[in-house]
Amino acid sequence: QVQLVESGGGLVQAGGSLRLSCAASGRTFSTYGMGWFRQASGKEREFVAAIGWSGGRTYYTDSVKGRFTISRDNAKNTVYLQMNSLKPEDTAVYYCAGKKYGLGSSNIYAYDYWGQGTQVTVSS
Repeated sequence: QVQLVESGGGLVQAGGSLRLSCAASGRTFSTYGMGWFRQASGKEREFVAAIGWSGGRTYYTDSVKGRFTISRDNAKNTVYLQMNSLKPEDTAVYYCAGKKYGLGSSNIYAYDYWGQGTQVTVSS
């Protein structure tokens, strides 16, 4: 069993930056594909970014390309989401997710473990 705990959310002005962290328990973190998803109020949860087990392959939804960067530190069992040039439309609860067997994925149903979420609010 893997537990995921997000941190780093908060309130920021448009154009600002935040870095989200997701700390994972368990010895098998380095073999997991990891992803970040978000859910705005009244909307479905959507894919943001994903990263493979080694950190060599990353994927982003089009709306965050060039602004967000996903990375991981397997020695620390942690995955990060650096968010720059934030916009009000980025406001959402951000969730970290883990999937067994390697690569990241944009498919929400591919993930086996989920964190509790962290709120990101971007003011205009």
